[in-house]
Amino acid sequence: MSVYVVGHSSPDTDSVASAIAFAHYLKATGTDAVPVVQSATLNPESKLVLDKFGLPQPAEFTDAGGKDVALVDFSDIAQAPANIKDANVVAIVDHHKIGDITTGGPILFYAKPVGCTCTVLHEMYKNNNVELPKNIAGAMLCAILSDTVNFKSPTCTDEDKAAVKALAGIAGVSDTDGLFMEMLKAKSAVDGVPIKDLIFRDYKDFDMGGKKVGICQLELATLDQVAPMRADLVKGLEAVKAEGRHSIIMMLTDVVKEGSELLVLSDEPGIIEKAFNGKLSNNTMWVDGMMSRKKQTVPPLQKAFGA
Repeated sequence: MSVYVVGHSSPDTDSVASAIAFAHYLKATGTDAVPVVQSATLNPESKLVLDKFGLPQPAEFTDAGGKDVALVDFSDIAQAPANIKDANVVAIVDHHKIGDITTGGPILFYAKPVGCTCTVLHEMYKNNNVELPKNIAGAMLCAILSDTVNFKSPTCTDEDKAAVKALAGIAGVSDTDGLFMEMLKAKSAVDGVPIKDLIFRDYKDFDMGGKKVGICQLELATLDQVAPMRADLVKGLEAVKAEGRHSIIMMLTDVVKEGSELLVLSDEPGIIEKAFNGKLSNNTMWVDGMMSRKKQTVPPLQKAFGA
């Protein structure tokens, strides 16, 4: 039986590249594995990366029931495929907090506090002398540049920078800054994109103190890109919140200014204000320096919600 290697729902470049990289690692070390994604509709950045390095898009995988699965870039039930509790989870490779997925026995669990899961995987390849193909190295390189926002994110570590240097050499990439800008152009493209697709381009649900909180992020070159569609974004967020969420927050991250404007819809907006020590005005709040959902958005919210 094959192991299905899958990243979180609403896959980003790290979850896609990690699935491909870990599946190859498992096969190279004696375990049959297949990379998969939870949505066949990848974001523009991830599509660009796969096309640039000649990698096929992994097949869609939405039901884990009764299957052997390996998780990359997450360990939360809320971000998993359907019926994950009926799956046999055999491995987890991640760079986030430990989530609420449990296993019936010991598994391979490899997680580090770095900026990207592909940084962890690079270490696994290196430490175990597993040969890394040029095209997979290129995708991993892109994932690290994306997750660390070209080293601007507070999640970035020296290990991420060292991995980028090594992977660039394997992939034959000489200008990583130029590669990042090419990716940012694709990632921040919003014109003509349906509002729902923008909301779920990089989206995750969290259980915070028993309340369901959705957090999505759009990385932009400038906030002016979304100025004409703000009202539509709010309407879209209202629809997503109405599906049973206590709160939904959209991070509009300005990569140049290095901060995020939060669009907030919540049953208790005071909790959000408390989390970020700010004041909402027309459901919005600017948080200077906020670049990372994982490190700067989720932890203060968990504390405020008492999670």
